[in-house]
Amino acid sequence: MEKPKDTITAEELDKNFDDGEDISEYLDWSKAVRPNLDQKRVNLDLPIWMIDRLDVEAKRIGVTRQSIMKVWLSERIKVETGA
Repeated sequence: MEKPKDTITAEELDKNFDDGEDISEYLDWSKAVRPNLDQKRVNLDLPIWMIDRLDVEAKRIGVTRQSIMKVWLSERIKVETGA
């Protein structure tokens, strides 16, 4: 029995991926999930001088205050946990 052209085996998919081929036609992106990226809102009280400095740095690199805080926190967590 011949398999349909739009499907391949897991072994073929792995080989194609390892060979650098485009495997996107075999993926169902509508069901894709990114684990551990659920969000939860937190409140953080900071001194005004810290907020001002965050804003200056965020403006300098062209991102929002929230973005720079996320990046800096992520970097620090990686350093502390060795991840």
